Amino acid sequence: MIKNTVLVVLALFFLASCKNEKAKKDVKGVEKQEVSYLSFGNEIEADNVIAKEEMALKYKALKAGDTLNIKFASNINSVCKSKGCWMNLDLGDEQESFVKFKDYGFFMPLNSDGREVIVNGKAFVTTTSIEELRHFAEDAGKTEEEIAKITEPKYTLSFEADGVLMVK
Repeated sequence: MIKNTVLVVLALFFLASCKNEKAKKDVKGVEKQEVSYLSFGNEIEADNVIAKEEMALKYKALKAGDTLNIKFASNINSVCKSKGCWMNLDLGDEQESFVKFKDYGFFMPLNSDGREVIVNGKAFVTTTSIEELRHFAEDAGKTEEEIAKITEPKYTLSFEADGVLMVK
């Protein structure tokens, strides 16, 4: 009798732990975690987000004049050290997306480098002038010598964000 009771208790324990394990997994089998965000600009949700690698592929398909409404997740490589009025997001393979904020309507904290974010808005490609590149380098705190080395315009993977979520 004791042996049967022990077996029943063990079986219930096993079933309960399997059930809890499934409850912690999403559809793709990845463990879900509760994440808290700081919100900037328009209120956005952390759903329907693509990865930075997929975003890099989408940029490759864009031509001058194209825009793509999209939401993607990445890490901040750098933020404007003057006001927080722009940021560079990692796209992998040493590529970045240069992000400005719609209507200059909000800014990111100056100490946001390295933080995880989700951005919502419009992706497009542009050519950034030497003058603008030097201005951005100055905002980033680059030296006069580094700024002087900017001698050619740059093809830029641009993004105008209307909302940003940053992991706390």
